[in-house]
Amino acid sequence: MLRSIDPTTGKAIRDYPEATPAAIGAALDLAERAFRAWRRESFETRAAALRRVAARLRERAAEDAILMAREMGKPVAQGRAEIEKCAWTCDYFAEHSAAMLAPRPAPSDASRSYVTFQPLGVVLAVMPWNFPYWQVFRFAAPALMAGNACVLKHASNVSGCSLAIEAIFREARLPEGLFTTLLVPGSAVEPIIEMPQIRAVTITGSAPAGRAVAGAAAEVLKKTVLELGGSDPYVVLEDADLDAAAATCATSRLINGGQSCIAAKRFIVVEPVLAAFTERLVAAMKAKRWGNPLTEGADAPDLGPMARVDLRDELHHQVTVSVDRGARLLLGGRVPEGPGAFYPPTVLDQVKPGMPVYGEETFGPVAAIIAARDEADAIRIANDTPFGLGAAVFTRDVARGERIAATEFEAGACFVNGFVRSDPRLPFGGIKESGYGRELSSFGIHEFTNVKTVWVG
Repeated sequence: MLRSIDPTTGKAIRDYPEATPAAIGAALDLAERAFRAWRRESFETRAAALRRVAARLRERAAEDAILMAREMGKPVAQGRAEIEKCAWTCDYFAEHSAAMLAPRPAPSDASRSYVTFQPLGVVLAVMPWNFPYWQVFRFAAPALMAGNACVLKHASNVSGCSLAIEAIFREARLPEGLFTTLLVPGSAVEPIIEMPQIRAVTITGSAPAGRAVAGAAAEVLKKTVLELGGSDPYVVLEDADLDAAAATCATSRLINGGQSCIAAKRFIVVEPVLAAFTERLVAAMKAKRWGNPLTEGADAPDLGPMARVDLRDELHHQVTVSVDRGARLLLGGRVPEGPGAFYPPTVLDQVKPGMPVYGEETFGPVAAIIAARDEADAIRIANDTPFGLGAAVFTRDVARGERIAATEFEAGACFVNGFVRSDPRLPFGGIKESGYGRELSSFGIHEFTNVKTVWVG
C-alpha cells in the first residue's frame, strides 16, 4: 500500500493499492500497442494532442495546485506556476518538434544519404516528488512528440498527483495506454526495467537511485538518461551588485522550499565583500515567510513545509553536524514545535570542507556561505564537489562572468547574474554525479530516438 501524508499536518490523506504484477504486465502491453500506432501518426496529429494536454493542464490548474500543496507542501501559487510551465512546454514541443526531428542530409558515397530520428518505444520514467508535475512533463512532452509511449513510476508520496497527470492525458483524448501511471514502490522498478516492453529509462532523483536504475538498465542494455542531485555553487565576486546578488541567491535557495536539485546551495564569496554579502543574504532569507501552503493572498507563504518529516530531520542533522564541526549559525537552524515537516530558512557561514553543508547536497532551505580568497580560489571551491548540475556567478563585468560560466565551471547549466532554472528551449542536465544525458530542447528530444543512418545507392 502506498500512502500520501499531508506534510503540513502529518495526517494521512489516502492509501493507494500497489499495482499487481499482472496489472503491470497488462499496462506495458497496452503501452506497447499504443506506441506501435502512435509512432506512425504525423507530427500534426501529435502536436494537436499535446496542445489539448496543455489546455487541460490550464483548465485543471487550480485543483491540481491544491493537490500538490496537500501531498508535498508546495504553496498553491507556486503550484499553479509549475502547471503553467508544463503547459508552455507542451505548446513549445508541439510547435517545434517537427523541425527538431526533420531528416538531416549527410553526404557520403551514396546517391543519397541522410540521418533520420525514429522513436525507441515505451519509455519508463522514474520521477521524484519535488516538482511532481514539471518533472513528468519535461520528459513526457518531447518523448511523446518523438513518437514514444510513456510509463510513469512516480514517487509514492505523490500518488494522487501521478493519477491526476494520467487523467490529464486521458481527458485530452490521447490514445489509451500512450501515457500510463504505475502505482508501485521503488523495489518494483528493477523488474519493470527488465520487462521487454520497456526500451529506455529516465530518472530524476538522487545519485544512489540513479546508480541503481543505470545498473539495472545496463544489465539489459537499455538507454538511460539520469538527472540526479546537485550542490550548486553561486560565486559572488568583488564587483558584484550585492543587493541584487543577495536577493537572487535567496530566491534560488528557497524555491520550492529549497527542495530542488538546481537550487543554490553553496554561496562562495570572495573575502573583500564577504561581510557585506552575508549581511544582505541573511536579511533576504529572514524576510521570506513560511507557513501553510494552502494560504493565498497577502498572507501566502514563500515556502511551505518540507515534503516529509524524515527529510526535514535529515536536513537538520546536516545542519547540526556542520555547526558541531565549526560552522556558525546565523539564521534558523531549529526545528519548530508543532505538527508538520516545517523547517525555517537557515544560513550558516564559516563553512569548511568536512562539514555536511560543504560536501553534501542539502535538500531544503539551508544556505552555506564559504569564503574564498579571490576569483581563482572561488572557482576551485565551486568545482570541489562530486556534483555538476548548475552554477552561477555574480559580477558587473559580464564578459568576466561569461568566461567563468562558459569555461571554468564544471556543470551542465551555468548562469551569469541570475539563478539556475530549466527552460524548454535550453538543454538541461548535469555531469559527474549529477548524471548524464539531457532533457528539453532539441538535445532532449533526441535522447529517446534512434539516430538512424539511411544510405541509398
